[in-house]
Amino acid sequence: MINAVITAKKRPSGGHGGGVRGDNSTPRSSMFEGRFGRMFRALPPAEWPKDVLLKLGEAMTSEAERLETDKNVPTAAFEDDKKRIQDDEENAGIPAGYTYLGQFIDHDITFDPASSLQQQNDPDALVDFRTPRLDLDSLYGRGPADQPYMYAGNKFRLGRPLSENTKKTKVRDLPRFDDPFNPAAKRALIGDKRNDENVIVSQLHAAMLQFHNKLVDKHKDDSFADIQQRVRWHYQWIVVNDFLPTICGREVVDDILPDFGKDKPIWKLKPNLSIFKWRQDPFMPIEFSAAAYRFGHSMVRPIYRLNTELKGGDDPNKATPDEEKRGLAGRFFIFAGVQKRGLNGFDEFPEQWAIDWSLFFDIDGSMKNVGKKRVQPAYKIDTSLVNPLGFLPEFSKPPAAPNPPLTVEQLQSKPSDPDHPNIDPSNLAQRNLLRGLAMGLPSGQDVALAMGLDPIEDKDLRVGKAVLSDLGKNPTLVSLDPTNGSFKENAPLWYYILAEAQFEWSKRANAKGSKGNEEPLRLGTVGGRIVAETLIGLILGDGHSYLRQAPNWRSDDDIESMGALINFALS
Repeated sequence: MINAVITAKKRPSGGHGGGVRGDNSTPRSSMFEGRFGRMFRALPPAEWPKDVLLKLGEAMTSEAERLETDKNVPTAAFEDDKKRIQDDEENAGIPAGYTYLGQFIDHDITFDPASSLQQQNDPDALVDFRTPRLDLDSLYGRGPADQPYMYAGNKFRLGRPLSENTKKTKVRDLPRFDDPFNPAAKRALIGDKRNDENVIVSQLHAAMLQFHNKLVDKHKDDSFADIQQRVRWHYQWIVVNDFLPTICGREVVDDILPDFGKDKPIWKLKPNLSIFKWRQDPFMPIEFSAAAYRFGHSMVRPIYRLNTELKGGDDPNKATPDEEKRGLAGRFFIFAGVQKRGLNGFDEFPEQWAIDWSLFFDIDGSMKNVGKKRVQPAYKIDTSLVNPLGFLPEFSKPPAAPNPPLTVEQLQSKPSDPDHPNIDPSNLAQRNLLRGLAMGLPSGQDVALAMGLDPIEDKDLRVGKAVLSDLGKNPTLVSLDPTNGSFKENAPLWYYILAEAQFEWSKRANAKGSKGNEEPLRLGTVGGRIVAETLIGLILGDGHSYLRQAPNWRSDDDIESMGALINFALS
């Protein structure tokens, strides 16, 4: 194997507070701040009435799962001890952990606190407060010289140990501190607050902190900059060789990087970036950040099992008969309006909630497991978002105390001020659609044409779940606005990318010899190309990335997947 890291030259530290976040305060790059831009600059912005987009967002948000015998009772698909795929909405091709790896990557490369859903925005004038590089500035912040409270020597400070109910683990929470403005809350002391949005991504961030610390222990003579480079290269390699093939398909990655990683000399390595081009430094394409990369919202499951030791909900040791009846024993909603029933973030959560990562990624062959020990699949990439995403906690009232018996109404967070004209909606689908309108994104059909592809016909653009028995019953997009006809050959780009994945999957799933609803589903032609070219392009555009400094690099710890990285970090 090729040596894990080409040792970086020792560099002097930058001045106090200087440099770019995530760059160790060392002036090594001309990219002082990233800016948003457009891939398809010649395409006109698409337009729709705002109320029509709100209607589409509502149609894309699923109803809560309920018992047939009592519509007020929330439920979940029961865990079959003999099967891994237990629900037609589950995606056999993508484990649930990739949903949150995708969220982690997003927080590493994009952050725009200034734009608004309520007004038109010029992408060329927006500042991306994340460097548009996969350099883990969301993890490292401004480095130990400028943010010493995040570090202990060359290592990260870690949070309290977590357990799987009463079973000890090596999983850690994020380091936290008491919020003086909200004494009841314990805020995470990390480089990007968004990595505490939910329990799953917060523990993924914590695992990355532990990965850095593990490399410090293994390479005791290396400087902080050397360890940071090792961590970044492992992360970048996993994005290219694990995340993107899982989400977009191996063939897309191989077409963009046809010879990379195959021990060929640099003069034979010719990347094929056909739609993401820049003059000097890469920018953040608005078609990616405001549309294509939001595909992950449709992958979110409504309910997760964190580990197999948790037996109940309010009581971790014992499920109530009611929880057993609903299939909720030891499982939690991604967001909920009731404390202890949702994986809501931005606060300390019960110490018994340690994640067993073999339930989220393939670790030591866990993909073969069935029943409660299975790797939980992500939901399919389609034009349907699960019910909890209609009530985002950040834009809703704080969770209430449990008040058994649990009802659908209790689980759904209440909007902070639903009638206020200047309050953005708490429904994620509506927020995405309004963001695309405010950014002046082109339609999905126009982007397809610009890429030399035949757009999907209106009759095949459906709104709803990618389940074979439902596809023909799902309403078409154009039927949602018969009065204005604003959706005729004019689909919002974010919606179109989801619908494309669903449509291309349906053709495979209906083909002779297919696995039907268990046919793996990935991004389609337009969405997959935008996502893969952007992430690969950002790595290629960074002169300190592994693709630029050592394009045939491989880990000397045999870390070739996110599951393997986490397993190494916690071993």
